[in-house]
Amino acid sequence: MHPVKRTLAAALLLAALAGGAAAQGQWPAKPVRMIVPFPPGSSPDLVARMLSEPLGAALGQPVVVENRPGAGGMVGTGAVAKAPPDGYTIGLSIPGPLAVNTVLLQKMEYDPFRDLAPVTIVAASPNVLVVDPKLGVSDLKGFLALARSRPGTLNYGSVGNGSASHLTMELLKQLTGIDLVHVPYPGSPQVNTAILNGQIAAGFVVPATAMPLVQAGRLKALGATTTTRSVVLPAVPTIAEQGFPGFHSTAWIAAVAPAQTPAPIVRRLSEALVRIVRSDEVRGRLIAIYFQPVGTAPEALRLLMREEADRWGKVIKAAGVTPG
Repeated sequence: MHPVKRTLAAALLLAALAGGAAAQGQWPAKPVRMIVPFPPGSSPDLVARMLSEPLGAALGQPVVVENRPGAGGMVGTGAVAKAPPDGYTIGLSIPGPLAVNTVLLQKMEYDPFRDLAPVTIVAASPNVLVVDPKLGVSDLKGFLALARSRPGTLNYGSVGNGSASHLTMELLKQLTGIDLVHVPYPGSPQVNTAILNGQIAAGFVVPATAMPLVQAGRLKALGATTTTRSVVLPAVPTIAEQGFPGFHSTAWIAAVAPAQTPAPIVRRLSEALVRIVRSDEVRGRLIAIYFQPVGTAPEALRLLMREEADRWGKVIKAAGVTPG
């Protein structure tokens, strides 16, 4: 190439790079959309609304929460995956649409590992094993003894095939050899009601719906699914400390962006959300709804997604879990 043309080409390339950097530096120049793949009032929605105002203040533009429910979180999470990677669409999602469904479902409309950019793990909540006090058991050991004495006759509830509440009980069954019958329900409140009505014996549910009933004496909490006592459930012993070291299952919420979102934007979003999640105000509000604040670098979320897919994939295969 002629030296003049080479110099001109180099100048044009530098100008283009400078222009891209300048445009990126101006981000955000308009409101940012935060897609929640669940309806208003759900845990991810409550968390999103805690984050939207302080995140908007940190970015200098409003952050608008948009609910896109459907297919257990797949619709909204897919909408994030398919959005332009310009920093103006982010999402909050959960383990199923971000990891577990890759091994549960034969086909997905998006690949979370290919089509999403991890931003941060926002918060995590244990599941809690609850039973009807009329069962007459006071701890996990008593529940397991009862189940072994009545194989195949006790029912347990979950919020659907392949859900965390389903897979957590299947994991416990595999570790203990107990034989329980699975009954799926639309949500945790319905599982709690079924226990209260004597239709099922037990269930792993989120503490936000269960603990008010536990505190009122209407349900009995036998174990939480963190490896050590959770700051949100300090009085509830863990499954791990009751003879099953390493047993864990958490309902985590994470922020993601479309793949190919510029790395500086992802980094800025991650750093802002980590500061917000760890702030005294938001931390207190999260704990009030039984979520422990986390806040991580994007790489930690990427690793967690892989680990969850691998770990629950083994449980799904061993239990023969199918979607539906």
